[in-house]
Amino acid sequence: MVIKLGESLSTTMNAKIMGSGKETIVLAHGFGGDQSLWDKVLPVLTQNYQVVVFDWCFSGAIKDPNTLFDPEKYFSYEAFSDDLIALLEELNIDSTVFVGHSMSGMIGCIASIKKPNLFKKLVLISPSPRYVNSESYEGGFDVKDIEQLFSSIESNYDGWASFFPSVVIDKNDSESLQAFENCLKRMKPEIGLSTAKTVFLCDYRDILEKVVVPCTIVQTTNDIVVPLSVVEFMNKMIKGESTIEMIDTIGHFPQLTAPLQFLDIFDRVMNTSESLIE
Repeated sequence: MVIKLGESLSTTMNAKIMGSGKETIVLAHGFGGDQSLWDKVLPVLTQNYQVVVFDWCFSGAIKDPNTLFDPEKYFSYEAFSDDLIALLEELNIDSTVFVGHSMSGMIGCIASIKKPNLFKKLVLISPSPRYVNSESYEGGFDVKDIEQLFSSIESNYDGWASFFPSVVIDKNDSESLQAFENCLKRMKPEIGLSTAKTVFLCDYRDILEKVVVPCTIVQTTNDIVVPLSVVEFMNKMIKGESTIEMIDTIGHFPQLTAPLQFLDIFDRVMNTSESLIE
């Protein structure tokens, strides 16, 4: 990410610190989103915790994404993890509870390997280290499915942005569908395509055995993007303590479609963390 003279990284990434409490929660959105996708859970979280939200450089909420987003740099999650580490260090925050949705779950895992002191706990919402199927691994998509996704983004971005939310979110939840569609349509098409390729062609299965920070994987009962087999694979391969928490909802965005269930799980995660510390 290129920082303009006189601008801090936190300013560039629209970082905000809200609420108060002895624990710091960092909320990181996934592909196509921005920090507004946490709005349903923020009011509760900020009552008890200091909460950090921000926007990744591909987000349409970023002031000047064409200047900040370099596809040659952000072709992997490594660059995103470096941005996350730099942001937390700039904010002088460590021992955080990192909540990463989708691609941000894996970004948090990578960052925790590089700088474990910054993370006390990882909450991974609908994460996946690899989306493409292989002989010994069920990622959820065949290569032709991914190629069709890229083709749709490239040929008719606006049409794709209108359609895609209904694939990954419960069709009956119009409010959540509209929230994600708004985010997608704010994103620059060329940045959306580049980021989609980074996400859907990734393979970070080999880093899981290096993750030692305790993890809670939050998964919905019906997620077309991340099948349960992926979550079970991650739970098995993560080196540190790892647990799976299921939410009975349709789609890839439980923080939108089932915020109360998500908050219940988060409350259990935090109470367990506190009891372990005490």
